[in-house]
Amino acid sequence: MAICIPNRQLYVDGEWREPVLKKRFPVINPATEEIIGDIPAATAEDVELAVDAARRALSRNKGRDWSSASGAVRAKYLRAIAAKITERKSELAKLEAIDCGKPLEEAAWDMDDVAGCFEYYADLAEGLDAKQKAAVSLPMETFKCYVLKEPIGVVALITPWNYPLLMAAWKVAPALAAGCAAILKPSELASVTCLELAAVCREVGIPPGVLNILTGLGPEAGAPLASHPHVNKIAFTGSTATGSRIMTAAAQMVKPVSLELGGKSPIVVFEDVDIDKAAEWTAFGCFWTNGQICSATSRLIVHESIAAEFLDRLVKWVKNIKISDPLEEGCRLGPVVSNGQYEKILKFISTAKSEGATILCGGVRPQHLKKGFFIEPTVITDVTNSMQIWREEVFGPVICVKTFSTEDEAIELANDSHFGLAAAVISNDLERCDRVSKAFEAGIVWINCSQPCFCQAPWGGNKRSGFGRELGEWGLDNYLSVKQVTQYISDEPWGWYKSPSKL
Repeated sequence: MAICIPNRQLYVDGEWREPVLKKRFPVINPATEEIIGDIPAATAEDVELAVDAARRALSRNKGRDWSSASGAVRAKYLRAIAAKITERKSELAKLEAIDCGKPLEEAAWDMDDVAGCFEYYADLAEGLDAKQKAAVSLPMETFKCYVLKEPIGVVALITPWNYPLLMAAWKVAPALAAGCAAILKPSELASVTCLELAAVCREVGIPPGVLNILTGLGPEAGAPLASHPHVNKIAFTGSTATGSRIMTAAAQMVKPVSLELGGKSPIVVFEDVDIDKAAEWTAFGCFWTNGQICSATSRLIVHESIAAEFLDRLVKWVKNIKISDPLEEGCRLGPVVSNGQYEKILKFISTAKSEGATILCGGVRPQHLKKGFFIEPTVITDVTNSMQIWREEVFGPVICVKTFSTEDEAIELANDSHFGLAAAVISNDLERCDRVSKAFEAGIVWINCSQPCFCQAPWGGNKRSGFGRELGEWGLDNYLSVKQVTQYISDEPWGWYKSPSKL
């Protein structure tokens, strides 16, 4: 099935623009290692043009075209985007699969979620109108007070490669719903569908400069965007190291940031579970999206009384996962995104082995796949708390295992991490699940499942997993500034100073 990568340019001020320095870089299909196209490489010069376009979009017609328009006006555009995404679902899913290696059925599911996200924030945009001038109760009758919610301004949206279009939607939809103008910088490892989002925006007639899309390398495009003095807010999803650099750049201008960073999330399995159900959720929690999920529950903490039986069953589930080209029917695990990631994951596995851990299954290239960045789903046991594999994010199809004997011990193991994005607990005792959920030091908790995500619910972490929340109403608040307006309503003079007329 030959799929053609559209030949696109940067999207700036409502038009396709060749990069100022005319640079491009190749798109590599991770399943075949072949170059299948190329995309434009933005630099600081293009960032300047995009920021200028975004500023003009906010001020055009005194803001009436976008930033001061009613939420209902912006909602029409968001719904039009959702409809076009749905219309192009099949094509977009195939482009996503060959660009980042995601199984085609997963990519198709992502496209449904992308459309759903734009629809959801269209509803919230409409709801904003009714919330304007919300009254604030005051203790003095001589004053009345209300609150305005206003777009924060020009926002930089920097997104990762594991869910290229979906992660873009998580930021673009609420930013536009709020009335901001945005510059989206997707990961250089998977940008194809984000350029197609530009084509969709052009087709539905979004006002020029409201959304600009710059593909390019982090140091050449992302860094100048994050440090630009006329960007009012940065929203970033990616590694903790890059998030720290973005925070440093933003701090120079006291600029707000929201960061969704790495994770090393635990899944705690108690002794009272249905072994098969728990094993499938454990596999899904780590091997979905080829194991490349910030929230992957990649630390399995299983009760010692069922550990041997559970691991035996887990290995059977894992070995039954179909590993293939993402476009092949029934594929459940495709390649990781790049050769760099492939080498990095294999190094994690070899280090675990050298430190004394046991590779229970996987950890190598599948024998039937001679090309592509494929790694068999990997289960690692005999792990200690100090091992790299237990403490650091792998971002690949690798789960490591420890056992516990008491609930307190399980919680202590789960929370012994620099990260705090997500956590899962599996048990038939729902009171225990409630206790453990409260004890987890994480922004997201799953009970008797792992990885479900809905755009209506908040998403984000604690500790080195970042701060701020995306999705739900919290996602919209990321892009709104709150203004207090207080009015003196008494006919009487204030009377604090002695009046000159009475001297």
